[in-house]
Amino acid sequence: MPKLGRVIETSLYVDDLDRAGRFYEDVLGLATLTADARFRAYDVGGASVLLLFRRGFTLETVRMPGGTIPPHDGHGPLHIAFAIATEELAKWEQKLGAHGITIEGRTDWSRGGHSIYFRDPDGHLLELATPGLWAIY
Repeated sequence: MPKLGRVIETSLYVDDLDRAGRFYEDVLGLATLTADARFRAYDVGGASVLLLFRRGFTLETVRMPGGTIPPHDGHGPLHIAFAIATEELAKWEQKLGAHGITIEGRTDWSRGGHSIYFRDPDGHLLELATPGLWAIY
C-alpha cells in the first residue's frame, strides 16, 4: 500500500474574503503566501497551508498553464485545529480576549493535551490544541 505523508493544505470557505483575511492575519498572525480575488493562502507554522476561498468562487474548473483544478466548495461551519505549544495556551487566551473573541469550549484530554475552541467571522469552529490531544500529537 502506498503511504500518505501529511496534510499539506486544507480549505475553508468564507463569505467575505477581506474580513476573513483580517481575522486570520491580525488575530492568528498568519502570513499570506499568495492571494487574488478568489482566495488567500496562508503559511501555518511553515508546515502546512490554510486556503480561504470565497464561497461559490470555486464551482468551475480552474485552467492554468500547468493543468486544471476541479471544482470544489463547502457550506456550513467547518472545524480546523491548530497545534500550539503548551506554554503558549494562556497567551493565546489573552490574545483572543483582547480581540473580543469568545472561547466557546475547553477540553482537557486524557493524554494530557488541552484545547480551546472559538469561531472565526464565518462561524467556522477553530481549535488551538497542545500536545497530548492524539496518540500522534
